[in-house]
Amino acid sequence: MSRFPGFSSPFLLGFDEIERVLDRVSKAANDGYPPYNIERVDADGGSREVLRITLAVAGFTRAQLDVTIEDSQLVIRGRQTDDDRGRQYLHRGIAARQFQRVFVLAEGIEVIGAELKDGLLAIDLARPEPERVIRRIEIADGE
Repeated sequence: MSRFPGFSSPFLLGFDEIERVLDRVSKAANDGYPPYNIERVDADGGSREVLRITLAVAGFTRAQLDVTIEDSQLVIRGRQTDDDRGRQYLHRGIAARQFQRVFVLAEGIEVIGAELKDGLLAIDLARPEPERVIRRIEIADGE
């Protein structure tokens, strides 16, 4: 595992999990298929921030796509099979392929829904407004 020097500070206590997540993300970032966008969208009356992940999945049907949440990760899988029944290709540039794209979700992120339209799979996520918590710690007498 590679070490991120910022997390070795004695003032950052309990951030080991973040270091593991960054390591996982850096390993998964190498695959460029399918291409995707991440954008902020105005939805929900502006009461909370909504993010939309849009993946270009042309050629995939709804039945060939799978969207799940596994261990605080949004996992999108696509599975196509070769359907060569009776076809004779003179040139084949569109191959049946599979993919898995993983996005690590921060605590509290909710998946609102997913929609497949015109070869684009859009997944909406909501980030709730964090509550500001102030807690007073009583100091005990050391007698």
